[in-house]
This record gives sequence, structure tokens and C-alpha cells, in this order.
Amino acid sequence: MKILKFGGSSVANATNIRKVFSILQEQKALGEFAVVFSAFGGVTEILLTCAQKANASDRSYVGELKALEERHYEILKSLIPVQHQSSVLTYVKVRFNELEDVFHGIYLIKECSPRTLDYVASFGERLSAFILAEALKVEGFDSVFVDAREVIRTNNRFGNAKVDFHVTNDLIADFFHQHPGLKVITGFIASSDKGETTTLGRSGSDYTAAIFASALNATSLEIWTDVSGVMTSDPRLVYTAFTIPQLTYNEAMELSHFGAKVIFPATMQPAMKKGIPIFIKNTFEPENAGTLINGDDPSGQIIKGVSSMSGISLLNIQGAGLIEVVGVSRRVFGGLADAGVNVILISQASSEHSICVAVRSSEAQKAKEAIEQEFLPEIKNGEMDPVLLTADMAVVAVVGENMKHNPGSSGRMFQALGQNNINVYAIAQGSSELNISAVVSQTDLQKALNALHEAYFLSDNKVLHVFLVGVGLIGKALIKMIASQQEKLQRENDLDIQIHGIANSRFMAFHEDGFNLKNCPEPQDAVGAKPMNLEAFIAQMESMNFSNSVFVDCTASQDVADLYDRVLEAKVAIVTPNKKANSGDLAKYKSLKKLAYKRGVKFLYETNVAAGLPVINTLQDLMLSGDKVLKIEAVLSGSMNFIFSEFEKGLPFSEVVRQAKDKGYTEPDPRDDLSGMDVGRKILILGREAEQDLHFEDIAIQSMVPDNCVETKDVEEFFAKLKAHDAAFTNLLAEAQEAGKKLRFMATLENGKAKVGLNSLDSSHPFYTLKGSDNMILFTTERYHDFPMIIRGPGAGADVTAAGVFADVIRLGNFTR
Repeated sequence: MKILKFGGSSVANATNIRKVFSILQEQKALGEFAVVFSAFGGVTEILLTCAQKANASDRSYVGELKALEERHYEILKSLIPVQHQSSVLTYVKVRFNELEDVFHGIYLIKECSPRTLDYVASFGERLSAFILAEALKVEGFDSVFVDAREVIRTNNRFGNAKVDFHVTNDLIADFFHQHPGLKVITGFIASSDKGETTTLGRSGSDYTAAIFASALNATSLEIWTDVSGVMTSDPRLVYTAFTIPQLTYNEAMELSHFGAKVIFPATMQPAMKKGIPIFIKNTFEPENAGTLINGDDPSGQIIKGVSSMSGISLLNIQGAGLIEVVGVSRRVFGGLADAGVNVILISQASSEHSICVAVRSSEAQKAKEAIEQEFLPEIKNGEMDPVLLTADMAVVAVVGENMKHNPGSSGRMFQALGQNNINVYAIAQGSSELNISAVVSQTDLQKALNALHEAYFLSDNKVLHVFLVGVGLIGKALIKMIASQQEKLQRENDLDIQIHGIANSRFMAFHEDGFNLKNCPEPQDAVGAKPMNLEAFIAQMESMNFSNSVFVDCTASQDVADLYDRVLEAKVAIVTPNKKANSGDLAKYKSLKKLAYKRGVKFLYETNVAAGLPVINTLQDLMLSGDKVLKIEAVLSGSMNFIFSEFEKGLPFSEVVRQAKDKGYTEPDPRDDLSGMDVGRKILILGREAEQDLHFEDIAIQSMVPDNCVETKDVEEFFAKLKAHDAAFTNLLAEAQEAGKKLRFMATLENGKAKVGLNSLDSSHPFYTLKGSDNMILFTTERYHDFPMIIRGPGAGADVTAAGVFADVIRLGNFTR
């Protein structure tokens, strides 16, 4: 014998019911079974709402009841041919007439007791099960309608009645013995020994199914619902959640206690006592294996799920006068029990100085008053502090029976929370190690769940949540690179990069699930686009609260750089080619690096110098390993190197500069490159990375912009005036060539002094052979003294810079493992 139960969503309408009938037809060939039905989807809630309205003298209940009656007629007429409808229509009509009388009585006397509500609620299952039993006869089943009130006996605790299993088991066994055929059973309802209608409380139809399974020693219990089993976490908050193939009874009970609503603890108890396996299946995906719940799990998996409970408040009871005082805990929990407050979590310090309890926020004030009343003398005498109430909390819990066999489970939990800047307010763990619970801020709940889910279930697969400011040439190139490599990174590197926020100078847009990068819109064209506001962009990034978030700044904006400290404070990593932060105020540069270290996040800016070349990382590694930089020589502007290497071919200087601009090597205004300021910022950054306290004003910079070209009104006027200086630049080139040298615009740092300018170099210098937009950096250090370390490669262009940014983002994926 097998028991199947179908919930309200499974029988919400005729279309869904036909799916249920199809499943039952397949069960025919597999052996004997019985089926339990809930009320049609939403019916019980409507009945109870009608009762409340009648009690409040609100006659709108009449219309709602009529609509409900019509819905039942519609379903039965869709399932049962006309020639078989008469008796079913009569049954339904009689039940609704009874309901009309009940509601009218409530309306008249303004009384709606728990006993009355149980009677009202019972109509949902009585109607659905009877209609479905008759419809199954049409489908070829020898079905028998079973009103569970005839066989399940309870006490008279209305709303959540306690079952008398001794009597109930005998009644069920006798009924099944005397009535052959497919038993179609009403869920949720029962009766007292006086014949009063009672209900079985939360998830009562599941409980009904478990009661019948236990009484009949069923081979299995199948709970059919609208999800494919128990999930590793709430899929509304954790989009990577997946179905758990198998759980033990204890694991399922723990997960259900902390919010996994697929199955409830009371449901499992009768089946658990008999060792009956429970299957959680999806009516709409019957081919899915779902979740098996039984007494054993051979998988050996350490953690089975990450669950949560919202709407929690913490009460902290503390005071020096409580130390070594016997009976404090008894008085705390006795006072709460007397006030009818349920304690969800307890955490007590070994010093006995404080006790922390978590309760539902709806009961928090009542709990605070109850404890303060109990300890009123101690509070007045100063032996105990007033109870501290902290609201807007949530509990996150990791559940798994195998934690006790694997040291470090709790360490992984708190490491994941800590890495994502999630503060833990209280901790609870039993000696069985079945459950480790932590109280966190409600605002951190989603981030906490995702961080824990990734730590335990996706430890080989990291998700980076990117927020990109600046979708110009570099930003667009970065998006294309991520899109082209996204599948490969997931497949071969277990790294998933999602972009959730994009912004340019005018608009910003966000996508909870990540933009489709292969067809990523411009910010202004995205759904929900808003005018760009940098503060609002960062606030939205914070509110989305993803674990492993990355702020990518592909602008050259000082305003963006000024907010890096806020981003790091939120424990969000930064990747940027923007040099403004690192080449600005020395104290701010140091504070950002210190803040990143303090918050445990990365601040990566490899592309600040030489685009995608591994310059900064190499220099940082040299310093970490104890080396000392003696001298840095560097060609750090790809645009300037292109200009002077092309100039050697005989073209006028102004034409070479225009050519560099047209190729995208220079800034929109080439004076930004020719001024040497950009190279100055780069050598400043290298000097600081070499642990030298440099200020920008300390750098001697030779500008290549003639004096009368500095203040031109636009770029075209600049080029017009630059032509007048072609002869002067040609003379410089001729002098160098006569001496067998080449012109190179370079930076030098030595003995704490930095300079930037044009140099004539002979063939013995490594820069002599540089061509095109290549950069070259020479590090002369104590270890690399006789033969400097040389780094050379392309140092300009959006694609090269974007590739460097992309490399830093991928590097972050390795850091978060």
C-alpha cells in the first residue's frame, strides 16, 4: 500500500487535476494505493476570510461565497460528463447551503470561535475530495470517498488538534478492510470523540497522509506539490539553489523548522516512527525524481541545506549580578513560557554573564516586558541591565547530519559570512552538530544565504556579481570579453561572472539575475533605466547585497574614485584602470589600501599602468618577497611611444599625432597625452607601490605641448597651431639621429626622485628598439641589479586595457575560493 497526497496547487483547476489523474493512472500498474486531496487551491483561505467578514458584519462575504460555489461547479462540470453530474451537483449545492447558514449565523450573533472556524474550513476538503472521487470513477477507478472525520480521532483543541493514534489506527484499518477500491481521502480534517469537526493545523493534509501511511504500514508516502522536492535553499533568494536528492528525517525536520515549507515536522512524525520513506514530488514535472526522506543517507554529504527564518528579534539578558546565580535560565524561560512566547534560538556565554534568546518580532515586546517583570528587583538594584531588544534580525542555519563527522564545518560557515562582511549577532549549535544557526541582520539575509550556499554547495564554482560603471570603449570591450568567455569559464574554471549593474555618465540600469551579455543593452535602453546618480548606483549595489560583489570602474572620473572608500567599506571588491585614486592624495592612497586589507576585499588596479601588462602585480610580489627597488625606467605611454616611433618615418609631427588620435591611441584631446601628466601619474603609482612616499608635485614633468597650444578652444584649433611647431620637432629628431640615437618619451624614478620627459637613447638602451604602442618597464632592484627585470608589451588601446581588467576580475574569482 502506498499513500499519495496532492496539495492545493495540484488541484487548483481542471487542467492541473487532469495532470493528477494522469499520475494516478500510471500508479495503477504499480500496486495498491490511496490518495489524499487538499481543498482546491486557495479555497480554505477564502472560506476563513468569509467567516471573518461575516463576523465583522461585512456582507461582501455573500458574493465571495457565491463565486466560490460557481468555481466548484465549473471544475466538476469540466471533469464529469453531464450524465454523471446530478448527484455531485446535489452534494455541492447542499454543502454550500450549509455554509450559507453557518455564515449567516456568524453574521447575526457576531461570534466566530475556533470550533466554528474548523467547521467552516472543513468544507474545502470535503468538497474537493468528493468531486475528485466522482471524477475518478469516470476515469475508470473504483473510487471510494473517505471523509477523514469518520476515521481520525482527536482531542478538541480546535485549529491544531492532537490525534489519538490508538483509536485512529484501528478505525483506518477497519475502514480499508471493509471498503475495497481506491480510497479518496479528505486531508486536513478530523473529529473529536464527541463528533466535533477539528483540523490538524499547519500543513494538515500532509499530516493526514502520514497518519494513513502509518496506520496502514504503507511502503511509501508521496507528497505531490508544485516544486521538485526540498531545495538546498530558498530559490527566491538563492538562484543557484537545487533539489536535494535525499534527506534523513532529522535533516528534513530541521530544514522545515527554519523555513523550508515543502514539508513540516508534524507531517513526518507518524511516517518517521514506522520508518516509512517520504517522497516529495512535483505534479507538473512527474519525471523529476524529487527528494527522498528516510532514515538513512548513504551519500555522505556534509551539508544538505541552508535555511532561514525572517522576522526575528534578539533579547539580550545580562548583568554582573547574574554570574554564578542559580536559576536564572529557569526564570528567563519560565517567564517567557508564562507569556506564551516561543523561543526560537538560545545562545549563552560560558561566563554566565549574559543569555541571548531569539523570538519572533511579533512577540518581541511582550517577551521583553515578561523578562523585565520577572527580574524587576535585580534591574532596580543594578544587578541586571534592562533587557536589550534588537529588531530586524534573521536566522540562517546550515543543516546536515554528517557535520559531526567532519571537523571544520562551522569554520567554513563563519569564514563565508566573514568574507562577505556579514556580522553574526548570536550563534547556536547543538552537540549533535545537526544544525549550526547564526543570527544576522535582516538586510544581510540574502547575501548570507548566497555566501553559505556557495561555500557548501558551489565551493568549486564561484559566482562574481559585477557592477560596471563606464561602458565606453573599455567597458564595452570588457562586456564582449566576458560574454565570449562566460561558458568556458563556467565549464573549465568553475567561475561564473554575472553583470548586474551598468552605468554611463547619463544613465544606469540593474538586473537582478544578470544582463544577457551577448546582447547587453546600453544603460539608457535597459529595462528600468534611471538617470545616473553615483550615490544611488552604489546604494543599489549595496541593497542587492550579493556575496562576492565586484565594483568595476572603467571611467577616468575623479568623482567615481572619490567613492572607493564607501565601496570597500561595504566589503565590495574594486577593479579599475582609473588612476585617479592611486595618483591623488598620498594619505588617501594609503587609506584605501589599508581599508581593503581591513575589510578583507581586493582593490585591484593592474591596468593603472601599462594596460594589461603584469607590472603592478610583479612589483608588489618583488616588495612582498623583500626585494628593494633601486631604479625604475619606463616607457609608460603607448600613445607617446607610437607617436615618436612613427615620427622617425619622416611624417610631420602634427600628422603623426593626428594619426595616433584617429587610431584611438590618444585621449580624445591629445594634449592629455602630450602633456606628460598621464605618464607622471603612472610613475607616481609605481613609486608608491615601491614603498616610496611620492607626491605628484614632486615629479618633474616635461610637456610636449607647445606653449601657444595649451589654451586652444578645441582640438582642431590645437592641431592647426601644432603644425607651426613641426619644424622644431623635426630638428629634435634630426639631432638625435645624427648622434645615432632615438627619441623616447619616458619616466625615471631613482633615489626618491621622479622625472618625465623626452630622452635621446643610443642603441645600448633597451628602449632603443621599442616600436608602435608598446610599453617597456625596467626594474633595477637589489636582486635584479646587473640585469634589470624587463616587462614589455602593448600598453595602449581599449581591448588591451579591457583584457587587463578582465584578468583582474578572473583573479578575484581565485581569491574568493
